[in-house]
Amino acid sequence: MQMKEKKTVLHLVEAMGGGIFTYLVELANGTSENYNVVIAYGIRKETPDNYKDYFNSNVKLIKVNNFTKKLNPKKDLGACFELQKIVKEINPDIIHMHSSKAGAIGRAIFSGRKYKLFYTPHGYSFLMEDISKPKRRIFKLVEKILGKKNCTTIACGQGEWEQSKTVTSKSTFISNGINLNKINSIIDSVEHKDAGRFVVYTVGRIDHQKNPKLFNEIAERMPEIKFVWIGDGDLRGELVSPNIEVTGWVDNREVIKKALEYNVFLLTSKYEGLPISLLESMYMKKVCIVSDVVGNRDVIEHGHSGYTCNNADEFISAITEVQNNGPDLKMIENAHKSIMDIYNSGWLIKQFKELYDKE
Repeated sequence: MQMKEKKTVLHLVEAMGGGIFTYLVELANGTSENYNVVIAYGIRKETPDNYKDYFNSNVKLIKVNNFTKKLNPKKDLGACFELQKIVKEINPDIIHMHSSKAGAIGRAIFSGRKYKLFYTPHGYSFLMEDISKPKRRIFKLVEKILGKKNCTTIACGQGEWEQSKTVTSKSTFISNGINLNKINSIIDSVEHKDAGRFVVYTVGRIDHQKNPKLFNEIAERMPEIKFVWIGDGDLRGELVSPNIEVTGWVDNREVIKKALEYNVFLLTSKYEGLPISLLESMYMKKVCIVSDVVGNRDVIEHGHSGYTCNNADEFISAITEVQNNGPDLKMIENAHKSIMDIYNSGWLIKQFKELYDKE
């Protein structure tokens, strides 16, 4: 009996860093035994220096030199030519695009008649509050135009799925998931230490989306508490409160190791897809205090699995409650259980295999 030839899945990702990088590592490695997996990617500041080591040996990596974060007509056109060449050489069965930039370029140049197309926004660009309203309207219009292409949008959370339905009739959602075995192995391999004081932490890029200005305000108003930002970014200069420590970029093992020592995970984002750092903190049984926005409220129900807040006063009130009374054990157990039941990479991979194989 002749073995059926494996399908080839080509991932296009300009934003090769942060949560998208973690997501892609799990998706690529988790499907690499069933499919020929190829990743065409761009490099960002937050891309780990040893990023190739994260992927299985049977995952093929191809760098796209002209992939850039910002709009750049010359570079974007160059990226189009590079991707067309890659697709011609690889001849994939499936093209899966990640983030707005790769999603826009990929849907614009590949018709979807020959290839099965998928697109995961990881946070729509038209939700970005650091750009003008007219530009956000243009981005949404572009999503609506491209949303008519023969491509299925795969939102990474319930809230993102609701947003996707405003720009396309062809969408579904598969929730982000984290690799529990990998996290457990890290937890088991490190010496468990206590920070020696009450510590509030966050993880991610220091950019407008993550709202470092609000993070800094909360820290300034709670000078007796230590705040830690695990990550780095262009807006690092906004974190000026003397009780804030910025670690710079560290690998996932170091993120988990540091987080284990701390008490409260704080996320002040203005918008999200479904943040990996939040899922990891829920699994590690940290008290999660997050902004009440799309993505965060998909997994945190106020008073049940964490706290959702709308302003600095609400964040400070929630942190103070935890500091004075200790963590609500029922609350953190509810958050942990939701990761075990739903938001794990095993479930994510299973759903993607079903979707990729669907005719």
